[in-house]
Amino acid sequence: MELTISTPALLFSTVSLLMIAFTNRFLALASLIRDLHVKYKTEEEKENIIAQIIGLKRRIRIVRNIQIIAISSLLLSAVCMLLIFLQKELAAKWFFGGALTLQIVALTLSVREITLSMNALELELSDIAELISPASHRRRKKEHTSHKE
Repeated sequence: MELTISTPALLFSTVSLLMIAFTNRFLALASLIRDLHVKYKTEEEKENIIAQIIGLKRRIRIVRNIQIIAISSLLLSAVCMLLIFLQKELAAKWFFGGALTLQIVALTLSVREITLSMNALELELSDIAELISPASHRRRKKEHTSHKE
């Protein structure tokens, strides 16, 4: 495989999109934690709030790790470009492989964070799960149309 100076640059756009997405995710999670902290100070029922904060802290650590890994991938890509410029082909290939590997790790962690996010939403909505299920929606729609007749 021949590396050109533009090959590692292909990773830049992907890393940039990851950084934008997960910076926004980080800010949203931090805001949720702050809101729950205020709620913790004012409400009697604290166990549910503590459980939510623990879950959010786990997710925010994953997001932070994604950001660090994505930045590391970007750094390896830049070093790879420098090595190509210096005509150090073998070293450039190793750095490019490392950059790709880090990007795969970041994307895998991204899937993990999304899964945790979905689990948290399902837990949050578990008390109204019956009301919002598709079968329940069809039943209510059918009842609504039968009342019109």
